[in-house]
Formats: sequence, structure tokens, C-alpha cells
Amino acid sequence: MAKNISSARNKQFVKIKFLVSVLCVLCASVVNFPAQDWKTLKDGIEYAEVTKEISGKSVNINLLRLDLKKVRLDVHHAMDAAIGTEKTSSIATRHGAFAAINAGFFRLDTSIWAGDAAGALMVDGRLLSESVNNRIALAIRNDNAKTEVDFGHLTTETFIGVGVDTVFYPSGINRERKLGELVLYKSGFAETTLTDSDGIEVAFKLQCRTPEKSVSNEYCRGEVSSIGERRSNSLITANELIVSVSKNPFERFSTFINYAKYPQPSFEGFRFGNIFVVGDKSKHNFFNKAEDIVAGVPQLIKNGKIDITWQEEKSSKSFVETRHPRTAVAKLKDGKFLMITVDGRTEASGGIGLQDLAEYLLSLGAIDAMNLDGGGSTTMFVDGKVVNKPSDKEGERKVSDAILVTPRKK
Repeated sequence: MAKNISSARNKQFVKIKFLVSVLCVLCASVVNFPAQDWKTLKDGIEYAEVTKEISGKSVNINLLRLDLKKVRLDVHHAMDAAIGTEKTSSIATRHGAFAAINAGFFRLDTSIWAGDAAGALMVDGRLLSESVNNRIALAIRNDNAKTEVDFGHLTTETFIGVGVDTVFYPSGINRERKLGELVLYKSGFAETTLTDSDGIEVAFKLQCRTPEKSVSNEYCRGEVSSIGERRSNSLITANELIVSVSKNPFERFSTFINYAKYPQPSFEGFRFGNIFVVGDKSKHNFFNKAEDIVAGVPQLIKNGKIDITWQEEKSSKSFVETRHPRTAVAKLKDGKFLMITVDGRTEASGGIGLQDLAEYLLSLGAIDAMNLDGGGSTTMFVDGKVVNKPSDKEGERKVSDAILVTPRKK
């Protein structure tokens, strides 16, 4: 009898010890990552400002937590074109958004090509920039009742079909044409192609439709409207596509040029389209039916676990480990969407490495997350003003594109 009582007491002691251990772990977690003091700004929009010590330095963090049944998300490019730069606050204000963050990486120089997205970018179903290095991307789909988002490693494939069985794959779209390349320019890129004289350009009038099946996000047929009339800087009119071929690969694209000049009686015409290939095939349909897409680098969290894929995305170890200002987005366990900016490069806020950023996002309930353009680009705009402290000495930087938050109309 005494043995049984002693055994029961021992078991009870073990249970209590286990529970105390669990509570200690939870308390430690709370100490590292305290609960956020969320403030409701509008129905479905919560905001928080956090100052905390991370890896030995004080860091200022701005957070937006969004109910996707009560707000919509939209990606917009600077000046509503495919190149050019504009402040995040200006993009948001022009479109009447309540909040916004800067988004994708881009060409940052003083050339006419400044603001060219450095990765996949699609706005309102129009692909403005091709993918790079199978990098992580955010896809957004808005409908009347809610907004849906998903993340995936994306490769965009743009094709030109000629005749029955000839297919060409352009070097890129809506960007600087370099020696030896074939580049497509779509309406909405700029007024002209901005190309040099070392090439030939073919203009097509397009008839496009969105396929019923998830074969591609866009499918067009085109008829030649002009060829070789201008060898550079062709005017781009509405519903028109310009195929610009550098002089160097003329032989490689001679079939294309000949078809354009001398279509055969049995010729079935030109076909243009985009196919989105996602690493996780289960996401293929969502991406091909998405409204907006913006790429980042790298992935931070996948399926509730930290998984920083910088090597796969051809980033660098120093980019991951160095403390920079950062912008990121995440999908949360409860279905809400999180936007975050972390200030850096000042004594008040030391920036953050991506491992620490991923750990912090995980503590907030992130199940999927990706890093966006950071550094001097990092900007959060809320209710008419920039709420973080951009690190450039000139203040808020002009960027390529932004993710906008707009309350749904009741």
C-alpha cells in the first residue's frame, strides 16, 4: 500500500515538474518576443510599433496585421508604367490606399531604365517583368468577398508561337534589350521601346483572352501591323506588342522575321502567352489565375518552419546575415496577412539579419513568409504618413513598386 502511494506521488511530481518546464519555456518565449500592442486603425487593419533588442542591438519594428475579408491588396508600379520610380507614399496616395509597403527589388541607377523590376512582377493580370532565378514570389487574388494570397518559387515562361510548331522564347519583357537578345515590349511599358538602333522591331496588334484552363495566365493572337519601319524606339500603342530583335541574333530568329514578312497561305498566325511554373505544383493554378504577383528574395518561412532558401535563389550569405533595414510579408496561422518593416543603419535601430527576422515572424504566427526589398527602400505608409524611419539621408526613397492596402467597401 505504501509503495502504491509513493509511486503515485512520484508520478504526480513528474507531471508537475513537466508542466513547470513547459511554463518556463513559454515564459522564455514571451520574454524574447512579447505580445504586440495592436491598435485597430480601421475594420480589418491593426497596427503596432515595437522596439526590442535583437542579437544585442535595439531595433524599431512597424507591423500591419490585415484581415483579408475586410481589406484588399493590390500591387502597383511607379507611375503606373513598367519602368520609373516613385515614393511608396506617392503610389499609395495616387491610388487612394490607406496603407502600403515598398515591395520588389529593382534596377537602382540614374538611367532611363531605373525602376525596372528585378524579378517577376504582374499588375492587374499584365506581366510587366519576367522571373529571375526561380525566386520566391507573392501571388494575390482579389474577389468580391475576400483576398487570397500564396507564396511560391516562380519561373515565368513567355512564348511566341509561329505557324504550327515553331516556338521562340524571348530573353525578357519590358526591359533593356542587350546585344543578342529578343525582348518583348507591351502597352503599358512606356510610350516607346527606348531601344537603340542596332536591331529590328516588329509590331503586332493583339487579341487576348484569359484561358479557361490554367495553361497560362494570358493567351493572345497577333497580326503584324508593321515591320522594320523603325529599327529602334518604336511607338507602343494600345493592345500592341513590339518584338525587338538585336542585330546579332538575326540568323537565330530568321524564321520569325521571315514569317512576319512573308506569311504563308497555310499560316496560322502568331501566338503569345505566359506560363507560370511554380515549384510546388499544387500552387500552379493559383498563380496562373492571380491578379498581382511580386517577387522577393529569399523565402523565409514555409509551412510553419524557417526555411531560408538564399542559395536556391542565388542570393548571398552576406545579404542574409548582415543587419539591414528590411521589409517582409507573411501569411499567419489565423489566415491574416502581416506586413513588417524593420528600421536600420542608425544607433536607434540596428537593422536585422534574415534568420532573426524569420524567428520573429514565426513568433507572430507566420506559416509562410518572404523577404522584400529592404535597405534604403524600406518604407511603411499608414493613414497619410510614413510611419517608419527610412535609412537614406535624403529620406524616403523612390522605388519600383508597392503593395497597397485598401478597406473593402461595405
